[in-house]
Amino acid sequence: MEMKRERVQKMGFFLAVMALVLGTAAGCSSAEGSTESTTTQTEQVTTKESTKTQTTNTTAEEKKEQEAISATRTQIIQDLAAKDYAGTQTIEINNNVPLFTTTDLSVKDGAWESYGDLDTLNRATLADAMLNQSLMPTGKRGDISSVSPTGWQNKKIKDGYLYNRSHLIGWALSGENANWKNLITGTRQLNSPEMLRFEMDIKTYLEKSSDNYVRYRVTPIFRGNELLARGVELEAQSISSDEIKFHVYIFNVQDGVTVNYADGSSVVSSEETEQSTQEQTTSQTTTQTTTQTTTQPAAASGETQYVDPATGQGLIKGSKNKIYHLPGSTYYDKTTNPEAWFKTVSEAQAAGYRAPKK
Repeated sequence: MEMKRERVQKMGFFLAVMALVLGTAAGCSSAEGSTESTTTQTEQVTTKESTKTQTTNTTAEEKKEQEAISATRTQIIQDLAAKDYAGTQTIEINNNVPLFTTTDLSVKDGAWESYGDLDTLNRATLADAMLNQSLMPTGKRGDISSVSPTGWQNKKIKDGYLYNRSHLIGWALSGENANWKNLITGTRQLNSPEMLRFEMDIKTYLEKSSDNYVRYRVTPIFRGNELLARGVELEAQSISSDEIKFHVYIFNVQDGVTVNYADGSSVVSSEETEQSTQEQTTSQTTTQTTTQTTTQPAAASGETQYVDPATGQGLIKGSKNKIYHLPGSTYYDKTTNPEAWFKTVSEAQAAGYRAPKK
């Protein structure tokens, strides 16, 4: 009996020891699990903080870049407004490098265009875009004669009119017609060939592929409260390549004409007037037997001339899309803002214009 009690006591002691051992082991396992869990959470928090810090740094870098470029642009615009024409109509700015930020060059929003509001003097302020084929016009060009930009005091000069309604972003790139925010009073020379040649480079690039994009910004430059822009600043950068890359300033001037930038009025130089008079006299002598619109063969070449006998002015219209229109043709009267005038078809063709397809 006593021996049995002793066995029971030993068995109880053994079970107690085993329970203690198992409990300790379980406690160690729980502690290790807790430590592992804490380590994992710390790593996750660290990763999140690291990501957050990286995002914050990127934002800070972008903000710093934006502020630096904004300050540079402000200074450039001030300098250009104070700059006088010195004989070269188009000059490079910032070593021909456009001032776009990394964010500016993003195509995440696809193609878009934006135009600044008219200022208190009703002047256009800015034209900004991410250009692509999707923005280019698919229909016929609309009439823009309803728009009279600030400084619009037009007059007829040799070979045409002094001013054009100049698009900041050309119609061929944006399809914009009578958009007051996209039109300024520009001399014929400003419009063509100066702005046109840059626009045609962009157009050619965009037409190569629907995947091609060009970041484009045009800023009209005014001095003080003047109504006629002193010139336009053009910036362009093709995305993922440097095929299109320029930063230029084009003075709003016309050879032989002194313009008053305060209101757009102008004075034709005596030399220009004398030359124009001589050409008019010569033209009238050559075409003295013509009627209102000359359609007689030219004496030397045998080619038909289209000339206003009263002024000697050529009457063939050259449109902005490089098509010439003869008096009486389908689109002649609809071409309300020609960029060039010609006396003969050969003159128009030599200048790069073609006949309409219809």
